[in-house]
Amino acid sequence: MNDDRFAAAPEPPYYAVIFASQRAASSGGADDDYGLTSDRMVELARARDGFLGVESTRDATGFGITVSYWRDEAAIAGWKADFEHREAQRRGATSSTSGSSSGSPGWSGRRASASARPELTPIRSRAG
Repeated sequence: MNDDRFAAAPEPPYYAVIFASQRAASSGGADDDYGLTSDRMVELARARDGFLGVESTRDATGFGITVSYWRDEAAIAGWKADFEHREAQRRGATSSTSGSSSGSPGWSGRRASASARPELTPIRSRAG
């Protein structure tokens, strides 16, 4: 498939990290802040060893899912430890979907808690 909307992942195995987020109704610069942060995270991820690609979608209500693809667990651990990435996660976790003034207003994300290690399952085959 030659569709630039899909990440150009290699033949499996590789790993996928899934991030869901909810944008609040636009409140001033909140939407711009989310967009800038999102663009910066993709820029940083692309520069990391082991990054394979990213796909993202968002519906009319502001709910979005981003899937990033990584060569191995070590590459994911490096991304998770990236300072700017951790700061973006912190801002998203402390913000409100209602556009409050705490953190980065206008968006929040859902991820595994720091104390829990999500199961990482390698992708071993491609559908279709």
